[in-house]
Amino acid sequence: MSTKCKECPLRSRDIFTKMTVEEVRFTQKFKKGELIIDPGTPLLMEGSGSPQLYTVLEGMGIRYMTLENGRRQVVNFVFPGDFLGLQAGIMKEMHHSVDAVSAMTLCVFDRNELWSFFRTHPERAFDLTWLAAVEEHFLGEALASLGQRSATDRIIWAFLRIFQRGTALGLVENDTMPLPFRQQDLADALGLSLVHTNKTLARLRDRQLAAWRDGSLTIRDIDRLAEEGHIQPDPLPQRPLF
Repeated sequence: MSTKCKECPLRSRDIFTKMTVEEVRFTQKFKKGELIIDPGTPLLMEGSGSPQLYTVLEGMGIRYMTLENGRRQVVNFVFPGDFLGLQAGIMKEMHHSVDAVSAMTLCVFDRNELWSFFRTHPERAFDLTWLAAVEEHFLGEALASLGQRSATDRIIWAFLRIFQRGTALGLVENDTMPLPFRQQDLADALGLSLVHTNKTLARLRDRQLAAWRDGSLTIRDIDRLAEEGHIQPDPLPQRPLF
């Protein structure tokens, strides 16, 4: 049974801005249903259009681009609350792909109603613009990490970002959150070889700074980890929810 927008479990999280009754009602009209997909399922494909837009209700995925030589660049990881498919909605086709890494539940919206959404609810439409700007900021931060940080500092930066998001979403319990990605995914995201990534993760684990194994990430002292990575993590801003 499809989750009603007014009963959405994500709305209770402080990371998401509060919605008015009218906004909830309109979002419910915009929503066409829900989609449940298995791990490994392609959701959006680079070079193709998509008649639908999605909000991740549960589960995690991965965004990536495929280069001409067949190699892959992971753009970022997908978490509950992320809005997917806007690129195809504006540019007619996707310039990256999105795959499910765990089982995912997605709220489905009709892309054809996007322009009506902009006309009738400009404030909510601005929220979409805000989300696009945040993605641009994140990519700039990621590029700076790839270009200027050591392998250890890159992984620490990624873990801090992920753990912040997991905490805000209520996914962290006893200093541990689910993280079902592969080491290769992290290596691809950070421009590292798998061997280098594996050795760096082992050093962090041996020093009891962070442990990532069996699909779970554990960080006992996030301040110590941030200090080790020479990073002053900014608090996550509130973000709109669709």
